[in-house]
Amino acid sequence: MTVKTRFAPSPTGFLHVGGARTALYSWLYAKNQGGEFVLRIEDTDLERSTQPAVDAILEGMTWLGLDWDEGPYYQTKRFDRYNEVVDQLLAEGKAYKCYASKELLDEVRAEQEANKELVRYDANHPKIKAANEAAKEGDPCCIRFRNPTEGTVVFDDQIRGPIEFSNSVLDDLIIRRTDGSPTYNFCVVVDDWDMGITHVIRGEDHINNTPRQINIYKALGAEVPTFAHCAMILGDDGAKLSKRHGAVSVMQYRDEGYLPEALINYLVRLGWGHGDQEIFTKEEMINLFSLNAISKSASAFNTEKLLWLNNHYIKTLAPEYVASHLEWHFEHQGINKDNGPALTELVALMGERAHTLVELAAQSRYFYEDFSEFDAAAAKKHLRGVAKEPLALALSKIEALTEWTAESLHGVIEAVCAELEVGMGKVGMPLRVAVTGAGQSPSVDATMQLIGKERVIARIKMALEFIAQREANAQ
Repeated sequence: MTVKTRFAPSPTGFLHVGGARTALYSWLYAKNQGGEFVLRIEDTDLERSTQPAVDAILEGMTWLGLDWDEGPYYQTKRFDRYNEVVDQLLAEGKAYKCYASKELLDEVRAEQEANKELVRYDANHPKIKAANEAAKEGDPCCIRFRNPTEGTVVFDDQIRGPIEFSNSVLDDLIIRRTDGSPTYNFCVVVDDWDMGITHVIRGEDHINNTPRQINIYKALGAEVPTFAHCAMILGDDGAKLSKRHGAVSVMQYRDEGYLPEALINYLVRLGWGHGDQEIFTKEEMINLFSLNAISKSASAFNTEKLLWLNNHYIKTLAPEYVASHLEWHFEHQGINKDNGPALTELVALMGERAHTLVELAAQSRYFYEDFSEFDAAAAKKHLRGVAKEPLALALSKIEALTEWTAESLHGVIEAVCAELEVGMGKVGMPLRVAVTGAGQSPSVDATMQLIGKERVIARIKMALEFIAQREANAQ
C-alpha cells in the first residue's frame, strides 16, 4: 500500500499556524513512508471562500517548502461527482429527502431543549415525519444520510488511541443542502475515497466529524483511512492561539523577518519530538518522524524560542540563501541594496546579532545610506574633544591606505593606539560612532571595510566637524 496523506484547508482566511503544522505533519509522514502528499482546497463554503485566501494558502505552502505531489484540487470543480454519489446513496436507500423547513427544525430543537432531551435531528419525530409525508415531488428539500441507529463507531486514533461513539448520538446529517450544494462532511469522504487517501492527519476539532464520516465510508463500501488528530496550539498565555496573540498567519511570520526553516523547525516541535534534540534539518525530520511520537497534550507557542531558532538559522545557513530572503525585506523597508555591499557579505558580518531579517535590514542602513545626524547618546559619550586627535590621525592613515581590507584597517587602529599610547576603546569607539552613526556594530575594522573607503573618509570628516562645533558651542 502506498501511503497517501492530504492537507485540505478551507480558503476562508490565510494559512494559519495550526493549519501549517497539520500540513507539515501530513507532509512529513508521507515523505517518511515514501508516499504521496495531496493538496486540496475545500471551497464548498461559497459565501466565505475567496480567491485571495486561496492565493495566500498556496503562497504559504510554497514559502514553507511543503511541495505537493497532487493538486491543488478544488471541491467546487467536483460538484458533478458529489451529486453522482448522492444519487447512488438515494437509489440504495442509504440517503433520503428531507422536506422539514428550518423553522420546523428550530421548533423541534426548542422542544428537545425544554424537555432536556438529546438535541438532534430525529426523522421519527411526529412533526418532522408529518412534514415529510405531506410533501409533494418538486418541493424544496435537502438530502440526509441515513445513519445507522444501532451499534458504535470505533476507530484507532494514531495519536489518541481507540475512540468510540454510539450511533444513537449521531443524527442523519445533511449531505446536500436545499440549494443543491454538497456539505463538508460528505465532500471530504468522497474526495478521500476518490484520491486514495490512506491517512488523515488533522486537528482535534475534527474528532466529532470522524464517526459521521466513517459511517459514510462504510455506506459507500470505501476503505476507511487511518486517523490521527493533533492537539491544539495554545498562545504564550495558555489560551487558544488566536489573532490577539499577534502573528498567526504564516506569511505574517515572513513579513516579520523569520526564515521558513526556523518556522518549520519550530512547528515540528509543537507536539512532536525526538529525545532532547531541538534543531532539525528537513531531512532529519523526514527520517525521524512518526505519528505515535506526537503528543496528546496541547502545545504552548513560545515566541522567544522561535526567535532563538531564527537567529540560529540566520547565523548557520548559507549567506547566499539568507540574502535571498533578506532582499525582500530591503525592498520592503525601502533600502537600495545596490548602494552598498553585497547582501551575502552583510549577512556574514551582521547575521550573528540579528534575531529577525527585519532587524537585520534595519540595523544595516548605514552600509547603504548616508546619515546627517549621529545617535545623540553615542555622540555625547564618544564624539568629544578627546576623540579629535585619534580620529584625525586615523583619517590620515585611512586616506593613505592602498589596500582596503579589514586587516589593513585593523592595522590602522593599532597604529593610532600605539602612536598616541591609548587603549583600543579610545580609538575604536569614536571611529564606530563616526562611521555608523551609532554606538553598536560588529568589529569596527570589518564594518569600515564593508562601508567602503569613500564613505568612511566622509563620515570621519563629518564627525570631526561635529566635535569642532560642539567645542565651539561650549565656549
